Amino acid sequence: MAKCHRNNVGSVVLDHRHPAKNAATAGHFRWNSISASSIRRIVLDAVSCGTSRYGYHQRHDDDDEGSSSAATSTASLASGSRRENRPDQKTEKLADLLNLTGCENEAEAKKKEEALVELKQVVKDLQQGEDLAKRRMAATTVRSLAKERSEVRGTLAMLGAIPPLVGMLDSEDVHSQIASLYALLNLGIGNDANKAAIVKVGAVHKMLKLIESPDATNSSVSEAIVANFLGLSALDSNKPIIGSSGAIPFLVRTLQDLDYECSHQAKQDALRALYNLSIFPTNSSFILETELVPFLVSSIGDMEVSERVLAILSNLVPTPEGRKAISAVKDSIFILVDVLNWTDSPECQEKASYILMIMAHKSYSDRQVMIEAGIGSSLLELTLLGSTLAQKRASRILECLRTDKGKQVSRSYGRGSLGADISAPIFSALPSFTKASGGGGKGYLEEEEEEEDTMSEEKKAVKQLVQQSLQNNMRKIVKRANLRQDFVPSQHLASLTSSSTSKSLPF
Repeated sequence: MAKCHRNNVGSVVLDHRHPAKNAATAGHFRWNSISASSIRRIVLDAVSCGTSRYGYHQRHDDDDEGSSSAATSTASLASGSRRENRPDQKTEKLADLLNLTGCENEAEAKKKEEALVELKQVVKDLQQGEDLAKRRMAATTVRSLAKERSEVRGTLAMLGAIPPLVGMLDSEDVHSQIASLYALLNLGIGNDANKAAIVKVGAVHKMLKLIESPDATNSSVSEAIVANFLGLSALDSNKPIIGSSGAIPFLVRTLQDLDYECSHQAKQDALRALYNLSIFPTNSSFILETELVPFLVSSIGDMEVSERVLAILSNLVPTPEGRKAISAVKDSIFILVDVLNWTDSPECQEKASYILMIMAHKSYSDRQVMIEAGIGSSLLELTLLGSTLAQKRASRILECLRTDKGKQVSRSYGRGSLGADISAPIFSALPSFTKASGGGGKGYLEEEEEEEDTMSEEKKAVKQLVQQSLQNNMRKIVKRANLRQDFVPSQHLASLTSSSTSKSLPF
């Protein structure tokens, strides 16, 4: 690459600083051999590069200016021709890229056209009513094509694949039924329009007809129908249709699996489908007509299904019938209270606390059973160590239980000499009732001892329960705080646990 020197344009054309030199060299410069365009290129080259080849030769070889000028002009002409070729080269490259993109677009368009032709042929084969084997093969093709490609699902539906697939459910051939069921299942994956269209053409009733038929002994057909109910029930508009169709008893039977014929996956799908259906309030009555609630309560404890089971119960408990069904199950409240201690499953704690909160708010008898189940210590622990949602729900349950306590104590004190209903917390919190030990009056501690003597057995039991609850909670808090084993609570805390009464409880 030629070395560029300081700009010396004057040496190329007119040098006003050296008129004599210009006169001496003018005769030797070959003006006839250089055109005007070449001169312009020389000037531009000098400006852009910093010097001219002509000036460079002039400074180094004054005796051969003519030959130097000719060489410079030739180089400039060559450089100019190269510059003239560069835009052509760029244009050619751009054209090549556009041609390549055009070829790719053409290839892609051709590929899409071929795929569309293939889909049309598949749908045409589905509509061949005479050849059952051909329809079965077409259904198998739809199943494989719609499994991974979402755009194919919509295209097949628009081409009319759903009605003939649903019509194949009337066939007596089991393989054709299974092929059509799984083809419908894959067409509905992630496509709400297809799910609505499948239900609209009567697929649900045809599926139930297959189950209720005397020849329905193939478990593969049942599992395929359960999978379809799971997918179709995910759409809100399908929930009331499926729930009222009679599908819920079939799903419950599959979940219970009394004959041990269903696979583990089928039972999981049935449970999830029942959860989807339980979201719609109208379906609660259909669910409660079955034996689902007792089965769900007895299933609590299996960590694989407990969260889903509690979710279904959470959808049922807002209705009076749902609360009654849950309460009617033996030890149901004891089981739910036990879930509150599952610290490794906060989701289950939240759902169990929700069920207990609704039941405690609506039923006095259920609140009494909760107290018998020892819910107090579990709620206190949950308010301290549970998740934010579980803490709020535990506090609401404590408020319900505290209201009952206030009413009970208020009625007991209302029978005394005061002649008015005074709640227990107010009575114990007023310092004006404390008297000095002198002057013939009784001290507060003496009055408390007399009160303990006259306390009923029920109140003594409650007091003992409170003390045990506080001590258990203290041990749990110490354990969770990872304190040393020989940790001893402060004297103030010890006095609280030893001398507290039922009035110290937050409920």
